[in-house]
Amino acid sequence: MKYDLFLFDLDDTLLDFKASERKSLSLALQSLGVAINDPMFELYQSENRKLWNQFEKGLTTKEHLKVERFRKIFEAFKVEADPTLANERYQDALSETVVLIDYSVEICQWLSKRGEIGIITNGIHATQIRRIKNSPISSYISFISVSEECGYAKPDVRFFEYSAKMAKDFKKHTSLVIGDRIETDIEGAHNFGVASCWFNPGKIALETTLKPYYEISHLSEIEKIVIA
Repeated sequence: MKYDLFLFDLDDTLLDFKASERKSLSLALQSLGVAINDPMFELYQSENRKLWNQFEKGLTTKEHLKVERFRKIFEAFKVEADPTLANERYQDALSETVVLIDYSVEICQWLSKRGEIGIITNGIHATQIRRIKNSPISSYISFISVSEECGYAKPDVRFFEYSAKMAKDFKKHTSLVIGDRIETDIEGAHNFGVASCWFNPGKIALETTLKPYYEISHLSEIEKIVIA
């Protein structure tokens, strides 16, 4: 199939979110006089994941999510710090802490010569924009669609409709969504009626009946899909 629009998820598809998350969190809390430890970080990850899942289902707001995850860990560890300020410091640190997934620059450069690249991400708008601009992939990206700006999150079809309007010449049959999460990227692409490519570097077993069009474990494999 000839694809000419490549809709990439950002975190853990092009940018290594896991690698930058703890460093950013540590910097943010240190600025408030709080030393992070493993149990605190693990609780943050757990609460953050729950809140994002709720947001993706429309059960909470982005503003509540951003502060509540810090309020939860401060309450659990009896930390006297402002969760709103903690979130602000974290967003600042995260936007400056950019770690790339292997081959992300190369694949963006390669695809940019064959079509248009858009970013589709559930995240904080200002932070995601800054992270991309601070990364070497920025010059290859045509547009950035962020759930906070849209008002809906992946896998909601309305998010994909919003993103498609940003493309220069959107056609469903020549569009390809690439992402690491079945429940947001692949399900969203399926519901919207476009092809999907599951980025699965850990080669984990697929536990749902929903199957992506393609599955890859390294970004370089996208080249084979495009020229097939």
